Amino acid sequence: MSTTSTPKPAGTTDEARRDALGALEQEINAGTESVLARPVDKTVDGRGGVHHPGAGWKRIASVPIMLYLVMAAAVVTAAVTETLPPSMLSGFAVTILLGGLFIWLGNRVPVIRDFGLPTILCTFAPATLAFFGLVPEPIITVASTFIDEQGFLDFFVMAIIAGSILGMPRALLVKAGPRFAVPVLGTIAVTFLVIGAMSMAFGKGFIEGILLIAAPIMAGGLGLGALPMSEMFAARTGQDASAFMGDLMSAVVLANVFCIIFAGLLNGLGKNRPTLFAGFSGNGDLIRVKGNRQDLSMPKKAGHSTFITLGKGLLFAAVIFVVGEMTGAFLTFLHPYAWAIIIMVVLKLTGWLPKDLEESATDWGELINAVLVPALLVGVSLTYIKIDEVLVSLADPAFIILTFLCVLVAGLSSGVIGWLVKFNFVEVAIVPGLVMADTGGSGDVSVLSASERMHLMPFAAITNRIGGTLVLFLTSLMVPLLAL
Repeated sequence: MSTTSTPKPAGTTDEARRDALGALEQEINAGTESVLARPVDKTVDGRGGVHHPGAGWKRIASVPIMLYLVMAAAVVTAAVTETLPPSMLSGFAVTILLGGLFIWLGNRVPVIRDFGLPTILCTFAPATLAFFGLVPEPIITVASTFIDEQGFLDFFVMAIIAGSILGMPRALLVKAGPRFAVPVLGTIAVTFLVIGAMSMAFGKGFIEGILLIAAPIMAGGLGLGALPMSEMFAARTGQDASAFMGDLMSAVVLANVFCIIFAGLLNGLGKNRPTLFAGFSGNGDLIRVKGNRQDLSMPKKAGHSTFITLGKGLLFAAVIFVVGEMTGAFLTFLHPYAWAIIIMVVLKLTGWLPKDLEESATDWGELINAVLVPALLVGVSLTYIKIDEVLVSLADPAFIILTFLCVLVAGLSSGVIGWLVKFNFVEVAIVPGLVMADTGGSGDVSVLSASERMHLMPFAAITNRIGGTLVLFLTSLMVPLLAL
């Protein structure tokens, strides 16, 4: 018995093949999307980032100690045998390993770590070791190439600027900006004028006092302060950024120590004399006028980001960098960083950017700030900081006095101006006053911890974003006045 198969129409076979391919493509796309959109937690063991104070002793740079030692040994061996490739990947390996080590060492010392020891070690220990010839030359070369020629400094600064500006909710800027801007603007103006005048009295010049002492200290951190400012000053004077970096970093780090001490003193004074005058201490309450606290509160953010979100943030920061450099090439009266700030402020205030892109830029900036600050500090230390010049600055009584006065004036002026617009003196002296003058990030944590006012951290974030960006912009306007 024979069976005859009925042939299927050719069109039916082709249609089935197309359906099968379409289903396969959908499955691949779905799998890819599920991977790329996977949540990325913003905390590690309850910490905001790997360099946050309080990291456990069993891990260095967030990896187990034994594994860290193996990785470090591999990089050191490559350096000693002169086989360390001068690539960006080598730059990441060298700076992250060294940064993780110094953060780990700094966090092992009780009490002193709360005064910024991890940051101090990352900033000055590599330069000190290099000064004594204890760092292999290939490591210094790789770090210098990474920071300067390969553009890691620009990479970091643009991420921080984009995240700072676009991370501020537009409604909050419009609604609460005018009230909180009064002590912020007043503090910057008074501090600049006083330090400029005192610098003149010491024979160092009015503009020099503002740009070399007050501005880097009042920028609310290194990302918007000493790092981009050194590039601005170098571009103006024709010198290398290393000619300024040591002094700027020294001022910022020393000011951070003074900020923590003053925060503790204000806390003690507020406890012992809470009614020294009306509105002196709010016992942690920033505003004297009831019912307005929500005007100055940061909205709650999602606890995680996604790979796609971070990728968009990187793209936006990179494009803004290109646009800023292009604008600066034609309009040379402002530094490219200043043009980038102007562009992002316009985009923010006009609401032209999609909300998801603003959030992407913010998350990208927060990622860089959480993970790569130690790496950047180490790279800058090996590239720009000359420890003998730092020691000369720290041995200069005028330098120490001006740094001390900068912090003192920032705290007092913020307290007085804020009190006049219905803030409590102690609280507003700390935020924005002292918070603007610390190193940002871990500096904010140390200042608020010393003052027992950690709940004011959202206001510290507002201060660093608004105040730091404004100080950097004002600096760019005053750079042409810097003596050649």
